[in-house]
Amino acid sequence: MRHPHATGGAPGARPGPDRPPEPGAGAETGRAAPPSVRETARRADHRRDELLALAARRVLESTGAYGSLVYLRSRDRRSLVLRTIAGVPLSVMGPFRRVAAAGPLPVAVAFRTGRAVVLTDAEDTMRRFPQLAVGLPYDFVSACEPVGHGGETFGVLTALWPASDDGVAAPAARQLAEAAAQLADGLAGLAESGQSVEPGCEAAVVELPPPSVPTTRVGMFDWDVATGSLAADTQFLEIFGFGPGEFDGTVAALGRRVAPGDLPGFRAAARIALERGEVLAARVRVLGPDGLPYPVELWARVPRAISDGRTHLVGAVLDLRSLTAAAAAVDRLPEGVFALDQDGRIGYANRAVEPLLRARREDLVHRPPWEALPWLADPFYENRYRAAQLSQRPTAFLAARPPDGWLAFSLYPDPHGVTARVVTAEAPPGAAEPAAVPPPPAARTGMGGTHHLLQLASALTEAVTVRDVCRAVAEELLPAFGGQELAIYAVREQRLHLLSQTGYPDGFLDAFEGIPMDTRVPGAETLRTGTPVFFESVRELAATYPGLALDEMGAWAFLPLIASGRPVGTCIVGFDLPRPFTVEERGLFTALGGFIAQALERARLYDAEFALARGLQQALLPHRLPEVPGIRITARYLPGTQGMEIGGDWYDAIVTGEDVTLVIGDVEGHSVGAAATMGQLRSAVRAFATGGDPPDEVLARTNRLLLDLDPGLLASCCLVRLTPAVGLGRIARAGHLPPVLRHPGGRAEALYVPGGPLLGVDERADYPVSDLRLGSGAVLALYTDGLVEDPAVAIDQGVDRLRAALARAVAGEGLEQAAERLLREVGSARRVDDVALLLTAFG
Repeated sequence: MRHPHATGGAPGARPGPDRPPEPGAGAETGRAAPPSVRETARRADHRRDELLALAARRVLESTGAYGSLVYLRSRDRRSLVLRTIAGVPLSVMGPFRRVAAAGPLPVAVAFRTGRAVVLTDAEDTMRRFPQLAVGLPYDFVSACEPVGHGGETFGVLTALWPASDDGVAAPAARQLAEAAAQLADGLAGLAESGQSVEPGCEAAVVELPPPSVPTTRVGMFDWDVATGSLAADTQFLEIFGFGPGEFDGTVAALGRRVAPGDLPGFRAAARIALERGEVLAARVRVLGPDGLPYPVELWARVPRAISDGRTHLVGAVLDLRSLTAAAAAVDRLPEGVFALDQDGRIGYANRAVEPLLRARREDLVHRPPWEALPWLADPFYENRYRAAQLSQRPTAFLAARPPDGWLAFSLYPDPHGVTARVVTAEAPPGAAEPAAVPPPPAARTGMGGTHHLLQLASALTEAVTVRDVCRAVAEELLPAFGGQELAIYAVREQRLHLLSQTGYPDGFLDAFEGIPMDTRVPGAETLRTGTPVFFESVRELAATYPGLALDEMGAWAFLPLIASGRPVGTCIVGFDLPRPFTVEERGLFTALGGFIAQALERARLYDAEFALARGLQQALLPHRLPEVPGIRITARYLPGTQGMEIGGDWYDAIVTGEDVTLVIGDVEGHSVGAAATMGQLRSAVRAFATGGDPPDEVLARTNRLLLDLDPGLLASCCLVRLTPAVGLGRIARAGHLPPVLRHPGGRAEALYVPGGPLLGVDERADYPVSDLRLGSGAVLALYTDGLVEDPAVAIDQGVDRLRAALARAVAGEGLEQAAERLLREVGSARRVDDVALLLTAFG
């Protein structure tokens, strides 16, 4: 959020003698042009990303954690977005890249409450946060620390440790809190300068430092091919075995150090690099002092800065002795050894892997084993890898290798990846023989897909509105199966109407809007028959439905949405390439169709009730406020951000002769019943006040009426009867928060005058009245608790925050602007309750 007093971009720096004015600078003044808005935003983004990366590294270095994640609030404050990740595979966190700020996950709870959330093991996670356990069913220790400054929370800093019996050590918890505080200070500085701290792109992966000091040496050189001269640094000369003063600066001297058999290939690579401007990549052997060769690798390119007919090559030489020795040592082992990176891809495999896995190394490298080998495609094996990564504990499993063998895999993790060992093994007792022929390659759901599906089931239980349901389906279903298009239709009056679509070309679905259910198109027929329809290729769909309009997708799944035997709608998933649908996938799609239908039907009923409740509430609130000589009145109402988004907050201004009665009230709960009770109370207060009853009698009679109605709800209320002509006010409170008054001189105070209990508690309750003097220029604020409530602070602190904000009057600020500023400065980003604000200015 931009600070209200922040200015625009910073002024440009004045160019010095060796710094000419930048393009666009004023020629007359000599000043550099100020950075553009885009450039300012780009610099702010870079600064923010640096702060996040630094915080992630600080956590790993100071707390002993193997993984760190930084979540930042979204621009609408309703989500937390994973922005930086270190030591944890980004693919594993796929279902948790965006978390609802009001949701039940630990990162959201830490954000809302402003308190750290610590999970000591898998059992603790399952007991307190079952939704997290569904997506990450592994044994690890975690802590979520809110990143907040000055009452504002920007996000959450999370750390992961290997599973242990000790949980999070106290020093580690302190270090995590300190890292979060330092990050918060940096983000607050950005916010105060008017820059956004909200994320705007994909998560950034922070590369971890190598586990040990690299043993591979690198030297740099500049080779003038036309003259044969070669400039090189000390490392280069040492790699080629030159002692001090031995190198004469010519490529001929270098050639004498290269094994004779490698010289022709080296010269040919250099010539091609010069002629074509390509990168030189040559491996040659260097003769050591003992005459024995050792390998080095040369990389070079034609520098763009030199335009002399491509006669220069600049580059580096790598000493491969340590790498070659390590690879040779591992290659000599009789058991298979391969390395997996953080995303499960094979980066290296030794020679023994090939006969054991019956696959060539070039077919394995850069691919996860469960994708490269059909007989490892069961999600169980990917799950073992994820379990090792997130628990940071070794794990092992057996796998049947077709057609006649069993293999034992052992996985040894660290934050950089996993080293795997594979050997032959005996078949476990009672195990079936491996399949004679490996299963054909097919699209697989995998662990990531399974987690997405479980998350979808959980997300649908949380979805409230039809929009929530459609968003949850799009966010979970498409990534789970690798789909590119999604359309959800609802049935109304025997016709299909589009509710939501993702990925379709503009206008493509217009022709299908409102089609009757008896139309011969797959979306309608799947609903009439109640059976999912799958098309694995364009040819198959076109043959079944000749003349059907098609886009560029290659496969489709059409799912009927049927709830309690009644057709609700259709869900269509499109894939960009032809693909087979396995029996397992068809079953999953069918089950998901039922989940979506039930959630959609429930959401449609909710939306209907919500529309009724919202209409009722809007009808009951004042359409306009009266104009009274000597005072100005304005009001604001904001709905809650959770649940029904409908509540019992109300306000009113009632003119009676020379007086005006200001009213603010709040019926507990968020429902149609709360809104209806609010309407009854507002009518009662208006009737009693118009009849001339004093404020205490108005509240007493309203209290008795509420008890007679017996709605099972309580209410708070505050009345202020004003006589503007003489500057007099009389206040009565029924369990409501105190009004806040800004005096003409600018001082503001909360009026903690005596009051009575909530309405609906005691029919004999009294409501004392207090007098108030109001001078010209004073401003009185009546409000409901939604404005000042914040889970992270006491309610009195919220009232004081309103008092301080009201005192900070901006020069020339009108009453309307003051109301908007108070909502912006005082309202919590974690607000879930309704807010009503009634401002009155005197004179």
